[in-house]
Amino acid sequence: MNPQDEKGKIWFSGKFVDWKDANIHVMSHVIHYGSAVFEGLRCYDTANGPATFRLMDHVKRLFDSAKIYRMQIPFSEQEVFEACQETVRINNLKSAYLRPIAFRGYKTLGVDPTGIPIEVVVGALSWGKYLGDEAINDGVDVRVSSWTRIAPNTFPAMAKCGANYMNSQLIKMEAMCDGYVEGIALDANGYVSEGSGENIFIIWRGKIITPPLGASVLPGITRDSVIRIARDMKYEVCEQLIPRELLYIADEVFFTGSAAEVSPIRTIDRIPVGSGTRGPVTEKIQRRFFDIIEGKVKDPYGWLSYVYNK
Repeated sequence: MNPQDEKGKIWFSGKFVDWKDANIHVMSHVIHYGSAVFEGLRCYDTANGPATFRLMDHVKRLFDSAKIYRMQIPFSEQEVFEACQETVRINNLKSAYLRPIAFRGYKTLGVDPTGIPIEVVVGALSWGKYLGDEAINDGVDVRVSSWTRIAPNTFPAMAKCGANYMNSQLIKMEAMCDGYVEGIALDANGYVSEGSGENIFIIWRGKIITPPLGASVLPGITRDSVIRIARDMKYEVCEQLIPRELLYIADEVFFTGSAAEVSPIRTIDRIPVGSGTRGPVTEKIQRRFFDIIEGKVKDPYGWLSYVYNK
């Protein structure tokens, strides 16, 4: 954690508190059962001032995740939206990574969460390129994980739930211990699912292909952004099941995510992807994506919410 971040303020269930005072009880339900839903999104330092990227879409997904887990968030979507914007303002940030989270707090310790209060927190921190500074241009080395992604009808993959990320931690730690930057998980049927915290796309024979939501993938907001950008650039985009071996013969492969943004993959299981460098389609999509989020071109989708209402 950046020491400078720790001097700031955190929005905690309706009021701002000092970073060091944003505490919960050790017997809170969330600590023992992972009962939290959360979001991660970026605020960009654009040419027109700081702007959050697809903030309301992230807020709506937070509420969807909470609904799946029968968590009644005690604030409206608009209140959480404004809390995120104000967190950027009160901390005088030009760019940031925002973490809104709703969790079951302190009351009883049984598995049954009935009656346990729901707390909502928004924090902001400095965070560079998630997969490393060189990842955007040079690509990253990844492996196919030995850990399978959560199976249907176990943990809901469409909910961004804290407990789901124990699976993600196993995928990430295994990859890093073996000298890779990230892992690619397969679903319960052996098809490509996603990374530990990223969606995945491949380019093969002129098509852009990404796994469908039924392959235990989170409905990523950056994933959706890339699909829309690519289709507007006249690429054919297909959501279909991807067998593992297609990863090895794909022309290009890249990750997407709020943290990872659009990050090319240069090798999978030590096998070079295409030429072993960032491919031309990935580069074009990257350039368009970054031009929009950095305010270099007109935002045709209305994705940017300017913190100071420009």
